[in-house]
Amino acid sequence: MTAEAPLYLLDTNMVSYLVNGRSQEARATLMERAGQAVIAISTITEAEVRYGLARKPGATQLHKLVNEFLANLQVLPWDSAAAAAYAALREDLSRRGRTLSALDMLIAAHALSAGAVLVSADGAFSHAMPPLRTENWAPDL
Repeated sequence: MTAEAPLYLLDTNMVSYLVNGRSQEARATLMERAGQAVIAISTITEAEVRYGLARKPGATQLHKLVNEFLANLQVLPWDSAAAAAYAALREDLSRRGRTLSALDMLIAAHALSAGAVLVSADGAFSHAMPPLRTENWAPDL
């Protein structure tokens, strides 16, 4: 893979669709892009996924699937660049009378700071105007 490989940042719902197999199109796109791009999640997404697991302590198969899935992804740490992107994004949305949920705003800011394409089926991210780039890998849902 070259240094110019695209970076895709999966949001929490997309991770769920991929792990549970709910979206066959998302799985096919992941397999197609995996060899030619960097597939990652934000530490914010990791926290949300792990919270979901903590709420289901007896779901041992789900825990296994999620942990295997996460082991094959790059996890991007939240840093000062992400914090600066968050401030700019939140100010822009506020000025335009728009909003995202708190965690979605953090994930969107992380994608912006990393120069990543945010992979999400959540239309709420359309409020975050360019330069946030998004792709929906699960149009079958």
